[in-house]
Amino acid sequence: MGPALLFCPGDRPDRFAKAAERADAVILDLEDGVAPEDKAAAREAVAASSLDPNRTIVRVNAADSAHLADDLAVLARTAYRTVMLPKATSPADVDALGARDVIALCETAAGVVRAADIAAHPRVVALMWGAEDLVASMGGTSSRHASGAYRDIAAHARSQVLLAAGAAGRGAIDAIRTDIADVDGCRTEADDAAASGFAAKAAIHPSHVAPIRDAFAPSAERVAWAERILEEGERRPGAFRFEGRMVDEPVLMHARSILARAHRGATSPRP
Repeated sequence: MGPALLFCPGDRPDRFAKAAERADAVILDLEDGVAPEDKAAAREAVAASSLDPNRTIVRVNAADSAHLADDLAVLARTAYRTVMLPKATSPADVDALGARDVIALCETAAGVVRAADIAAHPRVVALMWGAEDLVASMGGTSSRHASGAYRDIAAHARSQVLLAAGAAGRGAIDAIRTDIADVDGCRTEADDAAASGFAAKAAIHPSHVAPIRDAFAPSAERVAWAERILEEGERRPGAFRFEGRMVDEPVLMHARSILARAHRGATSPRP
């Protein structure tokens, strides 16, 4: 699965195929993207769809929601086995989903504080974080400054979820950028996500897919540098000087990550 994940409301089946074509994976949303009165229709639309299960995630309703049982009953009729659990607060929330691969969305104060415990659950394959629900859960009014930069509390949560995922050997998915028109801001945020160690970034509009992909795809220059430094490292064990900088194992690990990311980009589905 590639780095650009695109949300699509579950009650808009006319958009399912287009979203799947434009992104590396589509997240069919049964939660916040669907009004309560439309949830039954959204479930049936998801059940009737036939997207690639390897590139499809279904966001169900929260573990304490009255809607979850109906979501899971419909999912049992499909080939989709990767579920995004919103507002995850503990490993027990993951248990409610049964034998499915789970992307746990840590977007409340409780979820962020317990992110490490959630990531350690054997059914969890990745963590994602969410800024707006997090701030709302604490009585706040905005996750960002007027400049567009995250407030300290949101930035802290982002880092904590990334660290929890990394410590458990899980992937981490960066939150959406709600300002659809700010494509440049999305690119800047995706650049930071890729450099920091996130595996992917989610989006709510197709216009953000290209900047996310560009950010996660290493440039030809970076790939060439990684290849050179790893080749040199095979000849010179231990720390050494190369092209004006000191190189040790962490730097070689960075180079391996660049090549791994380049390989994933080359093999990810593209429209």
